[in-house]
Amino acid sequence: QVQLVESGGGLVQAGGSLRLSCAASVSVFSINAMAWYRQAPGKQRELVAGITSGGSTNYVDSVKGRFTISRDNAKNTVYLQMNSLKPEDTAVYYCNAIIGWADYWGQGTQVTVSS
Repeated sequence: QVQLVESGGGLVQAGGSLRLSCAASVSVFSINAMAWYRQAPGKQRELVAGITSGGSTNYVDSVKGRFTISRDNAKNTVYLQMNSLKPEDTAVYYCNAIIGWADYWGQGTQVTVSS
């Protein structure tokens, strides 16, 4: 069973930064793609950023230029560096991994941005 453990969430003022981490219980080389999603109260879960096994990345338009997804293969960890945070970035952030046809999720970490 693949486990994903997120950390790094918290409360930050608008304009501040946070870095989320997602540690996988398997080698990232066995993972087809990883991504960060978020879900704000009353809203659907949305894809924030993704990274493939080849290192290609993609971002939702609202975070382009502010967020960066990266990975450390030696630590089996994917990161989401979030800069210039805005109150509308407030949400629970979830790590996702795709291995073959299977889809895995972390437990989520709360990010709250105060104005």
